[in-house]
Amino acid sequence: MTVLDSRALNRATLARQLLLERADVPTLDAVAHLGGLQAQEPQEPFFGLWSRLRAFDPAELSDHLVRRHVVRTHLMRRTIHLVTADDALAWRARHDTMLRQRVLGVYRGELDGTDLDELAAAGRAVMADGEPRSMTQLARALAERWPEPGPRALGEMLMAVVPMVQSPPRGLWRTKAGVRNAPLAAWLKREIDPLPAEGCDPVGQALLRRYLAAFGPAASADLRAWCGLAGLPAAVAALRDELITFRDERGRELLDLPDAPRPDPDTPAPVRFLPAFDNAILGYQDRTRIIDDAHRGLSVAGARVVLVDGRVAATWTVEADTVTVAPLGPFTRAVRTAVTEEGQTLAAFLSDNESDRVRISASGSPQ
Repeated sequence: MTVLDSRALNRATLARQLLLERADVPTLDAVAHLGGLQAQEPQEPFFGLWSRLRAFDPAELSDHLVRRHVVRTHLMRRTIHLVTADDALAWRARHDTMLRQRVLGVYRGELDGTDLDELAAAGRAVMADGEPRSMTQLARALAERWPEPGPRALGEMLMAVVPMVQSPPRGLWRTKAGVRNAPLAAWLKREIDPLPAEGCDPVGQALLRRYLAAFGPAASADLRAWCGLAGLPAAVAALRDELITFRDERGRELLDLPDAPRPDPDTPAPVRFLPAFDNAILGYQDRTRIIDDAHRGLSVAGARVVLVDGRVAATWTVEADTVTVAPLGPFTRAVRTAVTEEGQTLAAFLSDNESDRVRISASGSPQ
């Protein structure tokens, strides 16, 4: 079986994540291809798409949110993702059990004895007037019936048992707004796809295909790390005949789609600025294809990172229209120039072309 080293896997990831070269695809198609974007920080998806699309207009993504073509909702790993409306409806029921279990993993003691089906029915009754509400408002509306759990536990579980979206203006470009929740089906005026008969998992199979198209080649453990779902080995077994396999340098079996891009490992990779919690990094159990183990903590700490030759080499922040880059190790003169040029383009994007200021901290001095 062919062994793919970390550089080969890196270039495959960059190609499928639209990071090897910016893509000429509509924003909605990019969100669908990527299987959504992690979005607990509301502005980060805009940065992620800017790094991936050749002519990205942030107003277009805001418009898709307002027109309900995309939604912000708890989904993979019980984190907020920006996904297409179609994917939210198709995937949500498959995530129900995982979402409940993850809330119970934190609040099992507080929620002991709470009838979750009864809680869901009561929550839907409160939301029947069509008025979006904060989680605190929802919890307070139910506190008289369930006083023991406390508002935090009650609200978190309600988000799991009643599929919700975070309604705009939350998540719009350059807009600060609190979270207001609305039922997913009512928001989209379409019913959530029901789970199929027991023993059949078409959603799991669809997720596997979509995951490999955006993240492959990858191990089944990587797929599970991306979505957080159990029961996926059956989906893998059902599709095995249409997949090809490799091994990584650790000996793990890697699954892939036959016709998916696997560029030459020597393909040049441009500098890219990624947002906090970007799934190009978080979408794997083994993230060494893109980030060194020594820096793995950055991927869950909310740091925005810079890719140099396809790997995490720095973090970045922006203040007063100046992009500041903090290298994780020394930069060569050529790398410093490339990072500066891409940083200037980012600064111009963030400031409506009012600034192209970039500062690289001293550790990035040329060698």
